[in-house]
Amino acid sequence: MTDLTKYRNIGIFAHVDAGKTTTTERILSLTGKIHKIGEVHDGEATTDFMDQERERGITIQSAATSCEWDGHRLNIIDTPGHVDFTIEVYRSLKVLDGGVGVFCGSGGVEPQSETNWRYANDSEVSRIIFVNKLDRVGADFYRVIKQVEEVLGAIPVAMTLPIGEEDEFSGVVDLLTRKAWIWDDSNDPLAYEEKDVPEDMVDLVEEWRVKLVERVLEQDDDAMEKYLDGEEPDIDTLKRCTRKGTINLDFFPTYCGSAFKNKGVQLVLNAVVDYLPNPTEVKPQPEVDMEGNETGEVATVSIDSPLRALAFKIMDDRYGALTFIRIYSGRIEKGTNVLNTFTGKTERIGRIVEMHADTRQELESAQAGDIVAVLGMKNVQTGHTLCDPDHPATLEPMVFPDPVISIAVSPKDKAASQKMGVALGKMLAEDPSFHVETDEDSGETILKGMGELHLDIKIDIMKRTHGVEVEVGKPQVAYRETITKVVEDSYTHKKQSGGSGQYGRIDYTIEPGEPGTGFEFVSKVTGGNVPKEFWPAVQKGFNMSRDKGVLAGYPMMDFKVTLTDGAFHAVDSSAIAFELAARAAYRQTIPKAGAQIIEPIMKVDVFAPDAHLGDVIGDLNRRRGMIKSQETGPTGAKIKADVPLAEMFGYIGDLRTMTSGRGQFSMEFSHYTAVGKAIAEDIIKEAKARDEAS
Repeated sequence: MTDLTKYRNIGIFAHVDAGKTTTTERILSLTGKIHKIGEVHDGEATTDFMDQERERGITIQSAATSCEWDGHRLNIIDTPGHVDFTIEVYRSLKVLDGGVGVFCGSGGVEPQSETNWRYANDSEVSRIIFVNKLDRVGADFYRVIKQVEEVLGAIPVAMTLPIGEEDEFSGVVDLLTRKAWIWDDSNDPLAYEEKDVPEDMVDLVEEWRVKLVERVLEQDDDAMEKYLDGEEPDIDTLKRCTRKGTINLDFFPTYCGSAFKNKGVQLVLNAVVDYLPNPTEVKPQPEVDMEGNETGEVATVSIDSPLRALAFKIMDDRYGALTFIRIYSGRIEKGTNVLNTFTGKTERIGRIVEMHADTRQELESAQAGDIVAVLGMKNVQTGHTLCDPDHPATLEPMVFPDPVISIAVSPKDKAASQKMGVALGKMLAEDPSFHVETDEDSGETILKGMGELHLDIKIDIMKRTHGVEVEVGKPQVAYRETITKVVEDSYTHKKQSGGSGQYGRIDYTIEPGEPGTGFEFVSKVTGGNVPKEFWPAVQKGFNMSRDKGVLAGYPMMDFKVTLTDGAFHAVDSSAIAFELAARAAYRQTIPKAGAQIIEPIMKVDVFAPDAHLGDVIGDLNRRRGMIKSQETGPTGAKIKADVPLAEMFGYIGDLRTMTSGRGQFSMEFSHYTAVGKAIAEDIIKEAKARDEAS
C-alpha cells in the first residue's frame, strides 16, 4: 500500500508564454523522469506532443505525467494557457489538490492568469506561485508581487528573493535559511553553490524575512506570542505554519527564478513537497443525487472506502479511447467492473496505465489519490462518476461554458462524409466545450467553440489526425435574443375533432430575467385551476420554444415565465394540451415583450509597443470597442477593452500589421449586450436570407 501522505497531485497553470511547459520540462529533468530536456520553441517539449502544439509552440490539451522528488510521488498536469482552451485548466483544477501558478517576470499578472486564478479559487485549490523569466528584459519580481496583491486580491508570501535582474540574474536567496543559491552559466540545474547572502542584499533579506515570519506565524497563536516576546521561531515551526496557511488558502508562498536558465526550480519542487496538501488534507468531494443536489455524504479519501472516481478527460489515441480518472477513494483493478452512475451501466476496466505525456506504463491496479488513464470504457464522458456497483454514489459534476463562435463545415466528397462523422464523435468525447449541430434547414454541420483558434485547431485535427478534408464557411457569432418588457397575457388551446379533445388555458406573465439566468419558470397558481401535474408540461412548452427567437431565430435567453392562473377540463385536458398551449403562448407574447438581439462581448487584453499605441486604440474604437484601462509597462502598454466578438475575427493579423509583429492579444467571453438598431436590422436581414436560401 502506498502512503497517501507522500502523494502530491498538482497542476501547472499560467497565461500564454509565461513558461509553464518549460517549468514542467525542468521538473521532469530534475526528478530524473527525462534525460534530454526538450524546448518549447524547438517543438520538442515532452508534454506538448500534438503536432499542432509543436508547430505553434503552445499547449492545447492538458498532459499528465508523474515523477518522484524527495521520496514523494508527484502527479503533474501541464495545462494550456491560451484562453480558447481554459476548459482544460478548469477540468484539471477540478481533480487536483494543489497547483503552481507561473507568472512571467516581465509580463506579470496577465488576463489568462486572472481567469485561471479564479477557477482555482472556485475549486479551492491550494497554490504556490513561481515568478518565472527573471532573466528577461523588464523583469521585476517586486512588481509582480504587487500585481498579485492588487489584481488577484491574493496574499503572496515571498519565500525567495532574486539575486540580480535581467541579464545579471544569477540566483535566489532562500529567506527561511538566509542562504543564497547561486548558479554558474553552464545551464546545468545542479551547478549551484549555497553561499552567504550578498552583502548588498542583507538589509533587504531581513526586511522581507520579517514580513514572511509575521505573516506565517498568524497560523499559530503560541508561536506568535513567543515571537512577540523576542523568541526567534525555528525553521520547522515556520514550515509547519506556512503549510497550514497554504492549505487553508490564507496566503500563497511565492518563489522566483528562470526555468529556461535552470535557476530556482529545485526550491519550487521543495515547496510542492513542503507546503502543498496531500490527498487526505483536501476537503473531500461532495456526493450528489441524480438531480445534482448534495446528499450530505462525501467521498472520504481512503483506500479502504468504496470506489469513487471522476472521469475528467477523454483522449483518443492510436490505442483507442483513454479515459483519465482521478480516484478519490477505494481502488480499481484490471478486469473488474465499475458502475457509471450517469448511465446506470457497469463498465469493465480493460487496462490501467500511468501516463507520461503520450507514453504509458501498464499498471495492475490503482488506488485513492492516483491519477491514471483507463482503456476499455465504452460510454464514459467527462464529468461522469465511476464507483463500486455495490455502493453507488455520484460526485459533483463539472459545468462547462457555452461556445461563443460557430462555423459551418461540409465534407469535400461522400467518402469524407462518413469519416467526418466518426472524427467529430471522437472530438466531441474529448472536449466538452466543443459542440456540433446539424442545421435543420440547410443540412450543414455547424461546429461551435470558444474562439477562432479553438475551431482552427479542430479543423486541423480533422484534416491531419483523421484524414478528413472539409470546406469551411466563415465564422458566425452566437447571437442571442432576449426581452425588455413585462407582459401579462393569456392563451387557450382548444381542439375538438371527434372523441375526446384537447383543452388547456394558461394565464401568465413574461418578464426579463437577470443577465446570465437563462430561463426561469415559476407557478403561482392556487386552488387547482391548473392541476399541479400539468405545471411541468407548461414549463416544457416554454423551455422547448426558446431555442428559436422571434426576430432572427437565435435562442432566447434571460427571461422568466410566471404561471398565474388558467383553466382545465376534466376530460379534455392533458399534459400535451398544456404543452401546446405554452408553445403557442410563447409565439403570441414574446413579440409584444420588446424582443431584442444581444451579442457576445469579449474581454480583450492587448499589448502594444508605445510607438504603435495610438493606432491600436484607434482600431479598437473602430471595432466598437470600449477602452476600460491602459497600463504602461517597461516595453509597451497593456490595454483592456470590451469589444463585440463580431468585430474581432482576424484581429491577430491586423494587430501584427499595425505593430510590426510585436503586438499580442488575448480575449475571453465577458457578457452579452444589446446590439444597435442598424446592426440588429442587418442580422435580421441575414437570417431571413438564410431561411429563404434553405
